[in-house]
Parts: sequence; C-alpha cells; structure tokens
Amino acid sequence: MSRISLAFRSFFNLLFHGALSPETLTELGLSQAAAPQAAPPPARSSDGAVQILSILQRDSRLIDFIMEDISAYSDDQIGAAVRELHNQARESLARYVTLQPVIDGVEGTYTKAGDADPSAVKFIGNVPAGRPPGGVLRHKGWRAAKVELPSMLGQQDAALISPAEIEIE
Repeated sequence: MSRISLAFRSFFNLLFHGALSPETLTELGLSQAAAPQAAPPPARSSDGAVQILSILQRDSRLIDFIMEDISAYSDDQIGAAVRELHNQARESLARYVTLQPVIDGVEGTYTKAGDADPSAVKFIGNVPAGRPPGGVLRHKGWRAAKVELPSMLGQQDAALISPAEIEIE
C-alpha cells in the first residue's frame, strides 16, 4: 500500500508544485540525503601547471623530449625532431592559453618602461639605482591574457601528467 501512497504523493507534488518534495525524493532514493557523496578534493595551486604539462605531453611529447638524453644524436636529428615538436606544442598552447606581449615593441630598439607594473619589467645589464626610464628592449615578455583549460572532472589523480603505456601483443 505504501507504493500506491508514494505514487499519489509524487503525482500531486508534480501537479501542484511542479517538483517533488524533499521528503518524497528521499523516500524514492533520489535525494543526496539517501546517498551521500564524497566531496571532490580541493583544487591545489599546482593543478593548472600539471594540467598544462599533461596537455603538452599528450599533444607533442614535450616531457619525453626534455627528459631524454639527446647527447648521442646529431644536430640534424635533434633539429628535425624539434621542428615537429615546436609546431605541436605551439598549437596546443594556443588552444588553451591566449598570450600577449608585456611590452608590444620591437626588440633591439629603445623602449620606455612607462608606468608598467614593476614586476612585469625586469631591467638587465648596467642598471643604475632607482627605476630607469627605459632601455633597449631585449625580450617583450609574455602575459597570459586568457586561460581556458578543459575540466579535470574525469581525471582521478591531478598529479598525473601522462599514464604509462603497456602494449598488448
């Protein structure tokens, strides 16, 4: 008899309120109270960095290249490998991160530092005391204007960059 009662309560809840009451949901086993779920682990500040490394490893095998001892290879062999790796890594990075130069000027020319954030400009060479007005731009610098990393919901271990691969023959 209780299933008939539950069916009528569900029907009238939906008819008059447009939704099932919390009590009805619990009785049906559809509420979180009926099946408590563990909270996901809190995000760590390193998760995004590890995720970028994971993407670069997946798309261009960058970590494999960096970790390999290349002293036995000729410059021509390394150059050929780097050209492909460069293109793949550049595409992956551009897909998830929008980069902009800190100073949009021509490298090798005199550039004023302006009112830029002091941490965004590093003076090198024979630097006088105090903040100099400018100097020769040696590197534009990079700023991440936008970062859109894919969701990590399906990944169990946020520290995992690349799983081991075992071939079955």
